[in-house]
Amino acid sequence: MPYDDSPPPARRARLLSVAAALAAVCLTAAGCGGGPQADGAGAASPRPGADAASSSAPPPAGKQPEPSGSASPSGSAKPLPKGPLTGRTVVIDPGHNPRNRDHTREINEQVDIGTGRKECDTTGTSTDDGYAEARFTLDVSHRLRELLETEGARVRLTHDDDRPFGPCIDERARIGNEAKADAVVSVHADGSAVGNRGFHVILPAGVKGGGADTSKIVKSSADLGARIAGHFVRTTGSAPSNYIGGNTGLDTRNDLGGLNLSTVPKVFVECGNMRDPKDAALLTSASWRQKAAQGLADGITDYLKG
Repeated sequence: MPYDDSPPPARRARLLSVAAALAAVCLTAAGCGGGPQADGAGAASPRPGADAASSSAPPPAGKQPEPSGSASPSGSAKPLPKGPLTGRTVVIDPGHNPRNRDHTREINEQVDIGTGRKECDTTGTSTDDGYAEARFTLDVSHRLRELLETEGARVRLTHDDDRPFGPCIDERARIGNEAKADAVVSVHADGSAVGNRGFHVILPAGVKGGGADTSKIVKSSADLGARIAGHFVRTTGSAPSNYIGGNTGLDTRNDLGGLNLSTVPKVFVECGNMRDPKDAALLTSASWRQKAAQGLADGITDYLKG
């Protein structure tokens, strides 16, 4: 996924303001901001959306990631406990679909994203050992759902490996909108160059055009993203990205249909870089994925209670 990490002055000012919440948590987080940092402009390599065979291949023998701790359906019908999130609705959007690779024609169809047109979806990336991003995002989403439901939230997944491909990016946004979600989080992992490490949270830019108008959600989404970034640092021990976001762990984009078309607070979270061996070792660890889910849950809870 190509990135533009050279924000104009207004965008940079907003990023620095939003990053204050992250900075407060980073003071107590091991490793936050440590190590050599790169500006990131032009450093990230494109997300390999067209290479279905390589990016969604199952892990080879002996390289299977540890199993998920949850496998409940996308529309959980179990009674919810009373908790701090009772009455709140959260939509979790697991990035990509494990079977997108078998439906390249369908996912290459263009859809309107407000600022232009873009592919319905992509296959996503994978680790060098073949652990697909789509599998990672489903696993973390299952874990996140369980944590949020424990707090009393109504949780919906945009998909749960229960459809042949997609949903398309415009439908993903529509699912959150129609649910009148209090927060939507799209779970991803990046596919950048070796040496590019860490997580970042993508925030919606101010967009108005076509079917897109983010004017009512820019501020709330930035708040959601900053809280998630802060808790993700503390819970996982991962530092903010050293190649996107100027060490804030936050990036703003206007080319993602899932954000442009949202009418409710929404962010994307790139939990790490699958193409870097050190990050890949974390992403393929069940215990780390549980920490990632916990960091996301804590950030969402903090936002909804704030």
